[in-house]
Amino acid sequence: MKTDIEIAQECQIRPVSEIAVELGISKEKTIPFGHYKAKINFDLIDEQKVAQNNLILVTAITPTKAGIGKTTMSIALAQGMKKIGKNAIVALREPSLGPCFGMKGGACGGGYSQVVPMEDINLHFTGDFHAITSANNMISALLDNYQYYNRGTTKALKQITWKRVLDVNDRSLRFIVSGLNGSSNGIPQEAGFDITAASEIMAIFCLSKNLDDLRKRIDHILLGYTADNKPFTVSDLGIGGAITVLLKDALNPNMVQTLEGGAAFVHGGPFANIAHGCNSVMATKMAMTYSDYTITEAGFAADLGAEKFLNIKCRTVGIAPKASVLVATSQALKMHGGVALEDISKPNLTGLKNGLKNLERHLENLQNFGQSVIVAFNKYHFDTDEEMKYLEQWCYEKGAEFALNNGFVQGGEGAVALAKKVVEVIEKKTSKPIQHTYELSDSIPEKLRKIVTKIYRGRDIHLSKNALASLKKIEALELTHFPVCIAKTQYSFSDDASQLGVASDFILTIENLIINRGAGFIVAVAGEIMRMPGLPKVPQALSIDIVNGKVTGLA
Repeated sequence: MKTDIEIAQECQIRPVSEIAVELGISKEKTIPFGHYKAKINFDLIDEQKVAQNNLILVTAITPTKAGIGKTTMSIALAQGMKKIGKNAIVALREPSLGPCFGMKGGACGGGYSQVVPMEDINLHFTGDFHAITSANNMISALLDNYQYYNRGTTKALKQITWKRVLDVNDRSLRFIVSGLNGSSNGIPQEAGFDITAASEIMAIFCLSKNLDDLRKRIDHILLGYTADNKPFTVSDLGIGGAITVLLKDALNPNMVQTLEGGAAFVHGGPFANIAHGCNSVMATKMAMTYSDYTITEAGFAADLGAEKFLNIKCRTVGIAPKASVLVATSQALKMHGGVALEDISKPNLTGLKNGLKNLERHLENLQNFGQSVIVAFNKYHFDTDEEMKYLEQWCYEKGAEFALNNGFVQGGEGAVALAKKVVEVIEKKTSKPIQHTYELSDSIPEKLRKIVTKIYRGRDIHLSKNALASLKKIEALELTHFPVCIAKTQYSFSDDASQLGVASDFILTIENLIINRGAGFIVAVAGEIMRMPGLPKVPQALSIDIVNGKVTGLA
């Protein structure tokens, strides 16, 4: 089979203007970026149509080195919906350059279920990440400038909590010292970088409901503390308008297309292990305005992306999925069942059965949220009928539907069975209102404890000395009503990446609590997770090239 990039480059891509016209979007509201990408004016969002839409959440079991294929599944489902005559649009996150040039590679799907133009989307796209990076670092520059001209006075801040960001994986920038080589070059201080996808500006960008909401959230960003321990915000610095100006165009959702010519909105890109893991509210609502069925995915497994989608995004903007698709593969199940990596492509019903404990926990969690669940099995050529039939029967016994997906090889045709099953489940109207994991009135420790005990199935939490100090600041600022966003490894229910399967009876250590006052949630950093990833020994960048004018090596 051809590589993803070969398939993407050979497809008959349509002018994006044609797709906009088919949706009923006027030329005046379409902002073209070349022939195949466009931004759509966000004032087209129709809340009445949003309320009538059938929103579908795609999530997955705990990821492994073998991969799961959640984005591929999301795109395949949208294509499959079109095959059975349904008006469906997929809404996805934008890829970050960090993983693209690091370990993961691209994030546009795979095989015959991709969004295109693949190279553009994976690289600079429409510049949203650059706008977010610039906005974040403009705040840093203006804040440092404020400190420089107020040094030695009572106006100078005692503590700065704001960090710079960059859309690359660069471990050397996690902790730095800036302002060296004399007073004319600034004030020497400890500083550091996060990756853009983990920044508060990214979270604000993705949760903002409109331009006014964006400005309000930016003004609320906490930058540090004054000499008398008062919070100091972007509003206090007086630069909220300037930062909003840098983001005003980026806030319009991006429209591209699937390999089969269907509309796709790709906008915003927070990671789910170190951020809240959902595409922008604007893109989701735009897709909901112009479709009957909207497919959206939440990053990594259901304990991370889906939990944050349901407890943070849905709660913030008042939307709820009509059904959830839980993606699994035989390889991942076998790894969770104790099968060695080199053997996961071989028939092993016992190993698969053992790995079902991981699937079962994610399934139970989604059902506890009130969701009707379809387990979608990403099919590979080596999967046996015996294993697939066993899994199908197991799902029905657990109160879930089951469908095979072969969208990677067959595109939309390979997802027809899944599409029919999803429509069938939605039409039964069995999903309930979201049963949130915690109440907003709970204390921050209690919210964390409920996620750990109810979702991760751990025993308790432990707050480090640093986290306890941060908790006092949260309480002093009266922000305990905020939801919480746990940053932890994606490879385990625990904070230990080596504990595959179903880790339990563990204590989750919270190393720090970060106030995202503008985004409206508290980030709880668990274990050794880093908000600025490093590169692997053999980064994907070594395979990327341009040959005869064509990009190669983008996975």
